[in-house]
Amino acid sequence: MLARVFLKPEGKTEAQVRKGYGVLCGAVGVCLNLLLFLGKLLAGLASGSIAVVADAVNNLSDAGSSIVTLLGFHLAEQKPDHDHPFGHGRAEYLSGLVVAMLILLMGFELAQSSVGKILNPVPAEGGWRVTAPLCAAIAVKVYMAFYNRRIGKRIGSTAMEAAALDSLGDCAATSVVLLASLVERYTDLVLDGWGGLLVALFILWSGFQAAKTTMDPLLGTPPSAEFVEEIRTLVLAHQPILGVHDIIVHDYGPGRRMISLHAEVPAGGELLELHSRIDHVERELRERLGCEAVIHMDPVCTDDGVTQETRKRVEALVRCIDGGITIHDFRVVPREGKGHVHLVFDAAVPFDFRLSDQEVEEKIKSAVQVLDSGFQAKVRVERSYT
Repeated sequence: MLARVFLKPEGKTEAQVRKGYGVLCGAVGVCLNLLLFLGKLLAGLASGSIAVVADAVNNLSDAGSSIVTLLGFHLAEQKPDHDHPFGHGRAEYLSGLVVAMLILLMGFELAQSSVGKILNPVPAEGGWRVTAPLCAAIAVKVYMAFYNRRIGKRIGSTAMEAAALDSLGDCAATSVVLLASLVERYTDLVLDGWGGLLVALFILWSGFQAAKTTMDPLLGTPPSAEFVEEIRTLVLAHQPILGVHDIIVHDYGPGRRMISLHAEVPAGGELLELHSRIDHVERELRERLGCEAVIHMDPVCTDDGVTQETRKRVEALVRCIDGGITIHDFRVVPREGKGHVHLVFDAAVPFDFRLSDQEVEEKIKSAVQVLDSGFQAKVRVERSYT
């Protein structure tokens, strides 16, 4: 409903719609968190509850976080310039990191205040002045969590998903404060300080999770298996491409990805024709996946009656070592006068494979020797997420 009223995505580009959703979510977050802050602050001051005041300050930090998220979306949509030729998309990740740091700082400060209240307990007043604002806050935060998570998944925003996670943490924290106030009302236990400490721990946990969510894309993470398979399927759909390997995806922010890959083509093909086909594939990757692509051609022999058959036999041996290892750039190089043949190829090994690169290389060389004593393998082992 909010999108239909304020966003009106019809006729806008994907980038404009994405920015509109980000600004809308940020504005909603600022307004609702400020309302929750005022309501809880008045309730906390009236009742003398440190836990309720802590929860109110948490909402104030959330409002500040929403403002930072708004700023991040605005900066991320700035066009590339001389100093930033790949755009400013990572500003959104930086805004999410700033949000996480604010959450962690607030959690630490509230933990200190709560410990002081535990050491010097003072009973807080209960009643509807505390119960009503807390119940309303839980309902509002549940709405914000689902709203931010839904929009975050729709536009692929880690900042929005971090905000959703923070809202869920707020729900749990406010529930703890509400439970503590009810226990104090009907028993002689003074739990206000403990409730504030649990709120602080929830805040620290959500801050840590938000920091991890936003740090990963800044440090660099592999693309999803689904996206890699989409690239592979699209490229292999074009003749005469025979194989794809060394797929690398560079992420410069949501909607700003660059792809580089190697495509195996027949060594006997006409060069200009192959170049034209590769150009067509690069254009299709840009149009269908929204990514700039650079494709390197690897020529492979397909018509000598030896290379392809030998490659199949070597692939079968390599799969016996581990099903996750693949080979590419396979060439058969006879050594005239020396009585043996060099098999030259690369072996792509998963990052978490149990053996070292040297151990993998030795196993492959031994297996090739068993296949045919006249073969000598020249292997380059590389770690790969694809």
